[in-house]
Amino acid sequence: MDNNELAFPSKQQLAWQNLELGFFVHFGINTFCNQEWGDGTDSPEKFNPTELDAKQWVRLAKKTGFQYLILTAKHHDGFCLWQTETTNYSVKSSPWKQGNGDVVKECAAACAEFNMPFGIYLSPWDRHEPCYNNKEAYDEFYCQQLTELLTNYGPIVEVWFDGAGSENREYDWESIIGIVKKHQPDAMIFNMGQPTVRWVGNEDGVASYPCWNTRETDAKISMFTDQEANWLPGTPKWLPAECDVPLRGEHWFWHPNDEHNIRSIENLLDIYYRSVGHGANLLLNVTPDSRGIIPEADSKRLLEFATIIQDRFSTPVARTEGEASEIVLDLIDEKEVDTIVLKEDIAHGERVKQYLIESWKGNKWKQIGEGMAIGHKRIQQIESITTKKLRLRVIESHYDPKIIEFSCFNTKS
Repeated sequence: MDNNELAFPSKQQLAWQNLELGFFVHFGINTFCNQEWGDGTDSPEKFNPTELDAKQWVRLAKKTGFQYLILTAKHHDGFCLWQTETTNYSVKSSPWKQGNGDVVKECAAACAEFNMPFGIYLSPWDRHEPCYNNKEAYDEFYCQQLTELLTNYGPIVEVWFDGAGSENREYDWESIIGIVKKHQPDAMIFNMGQPTVRWVGNEDGVASYPCWNTRETDAKISMFTDQEANWLPGTPKWLPAECDVPLRGEHWFWHPNDEHNIRSIENLLDIYYRSVGHGANLLLNVTPDSRGIIPEADSKRLLEFATIIQDRFSTPVARTEGEASEIVLDLIDEKEVDTIVLKEDIAHGERVKQYLIESWKGNKWKQIGEGMAIGHKRIQQIESITTKKLRLRVIESHYDPKIIEFSCFNTKS
């Protein structure tokens, strides 16, 4: 097979995939209105997070193993969390800090202090802006907002374009993507225009398996339509998936007396295995309350989740790597294992198409697992076994496999 048939990640895509875990922060006027989607009529007077502490957000993200953070600078209601020149429907019309506050600035500064890559969510759909129904006027308005965010707050790791509400609406994606490339050429672009990251297709935080890093057909732009995204020419063939999901059930924004919706550890682990473990990035939403602080119950659950992931995967029973279609992992002595982790060197493309996992028992190899995609990472749970050796056997691939990790774990120890 000709090597040109393989897709390859850009250096920015590769760096982004290595981050694996993203910390989503939904915060805005909805936080103060006990709602998920505002219609753009809520008064800015309601926005007043008197104890806002962006450093608390970032410290928590850092402590729990998350590697990048994305903030909702503007949700569908149109309320802006920064000192924009485009509209008065923003923090400058709120009582918070006498109208002089800037949530984006505080969050960006906290991320910079803790060396946390910072991204922004800017909803294309705007339910407040009067010029939204004038395509040309709104395209100019939106481009100005995007320019402000990409030029005033330092490096941006990802620009998040939510497709909700924009079904059957065409924006000036040539100009929008041009602004990103001009001001933040290393930023990943999510979902729309000319993406470098695709939406996984659900808000459950899970990727189907196999989850290949290439696209063969266009993806859906939101949960609310069967319409396929009309991506610009030049959209790369290598297009890794990002899995977004809220910590609190189906709630992206904070609601009072909502702690019972915080996901269980078992559910979070299942999400982890089916997102990161399927080679995708996981973007988990954690929402500050009306004080501007992430509540203790949410923080506690994240710390529990991080502790379990650390306990399970920090110390492999054995580990190796290799560039061959058969790789043996020597455990030296009989040891119990229940999980296999595989990683390809995706800088050279996603080569493995089908593989088997075998264990050495009774002087012969016995199949204990199989799969298709490995890609950035494949976490494969198996029935607990005791063995001295494991073998990875690649039975279909594009060129020689480049396996940079073949490891096994006993997650019950």
